Amino acid sequence: MDLSSYEIAAIVPCHNEALAVASVVRDLKAAVPGITVYVYDNLSTDGTAEVAAAAGAIVRRENVKGKGNVIHRAFADIEADIYVMIDGDDTYDAFATPDLVRTLIDGPHDHVLGVREQLTESAYRAGHAAGNRAFNRLVGAIFGMPVTDMLSGFRVFSRRFVKSFPAVSREFEIETELTVHCVSLRVSTVERPVGFGDRPEGSESKLSTYRDGLKILRLIVHLMRLERPVLYYGLIGSLVVLAGLVIGVPVVLDFIDTGLVAKFPSAFLAAILVTLGIVTFMIGIVLDAVTKARREAARLNYLGLRAVR
Repeated sequence: MDLSSYEIAAIVPCHNEALAVASVVRDLKAAVPGITVYVYDNLSTDGTAEVAAAAGAIVRRENVKGKGNVIHRAFADIEADIYVMIDGDDTYDAFATPDLVRTLIDGPHDHVLGVREQLTESAYRAGHAAGNRAFNRLVGAIFGMPVTDMLSGFRVFSRRFVKSFPAVSREFEIETELTVHCVSLRVSTVERPVGFGDRPEGSESKLSTYRDGLKILRLIVHLMRLERPVLYYGLIGSLVVLAGLVIGVPVVLDFIDTGLVAKFPSAFLAAILVTLGIVTFMIGIVLDAVTKARREAARLNYLGLRAVR
């Protein structure tokens, strides 16, 4: 398949990646002739921008720190038929790009996820692989879509995916938001294996296992509240009702035995908790109707954009 008839843009987020970014740019240009590579320099202090420009990339600067802010800016600024997102740390095999792009076109699909396959045993930092698997299972269970590598930084998108994606995350949670966006709009998504290796010597990961893990977990909970309100508020309401029953059942049993309410404060608290739990569940039902209306509007906006042909 001749890819030259498509306008393909690669987005490379970078922060202090001078040791790696030139290799990423060169590999992308060699893998997909005619591709336009945009390197977004995110407050680098090591000459990343100059190295990327010398390698042939169009360099733009995002002065608000965070990968999510870079993607938010890039998706708004860049006009193309097909978008490639790849981290600038030279850990992904950029020569897999043509396969991912052809997969998108052949579908046609709107999102192709590059599932990382380790080329070396040390490619994943300690704890990252286990954390990724845990988040994959959690998101799959909550949102009903199995995903193998939701934290992958190598993806290919159609134009209508990019222009319908709100991109509200600010940092590394952006990959989670991308995955959930696929679920909420029910866009066509497929996965393809991509090589994943060690970072260049002297380069360090910006990820903090626990800090960024907590941010991702908070985002999952936030998206669960927005996208699955019946489940979110139903769980909370059920716990509140259960607490009310634990407090109230002994009071009811005493009343059955004696005909008296011996613990009136407990009875009053139990009644409040049960009522509050029921109201919480009803809030979830109301918000579910709002969510469906929002999804319909987003879907219509998505359908108004042309598919890859």
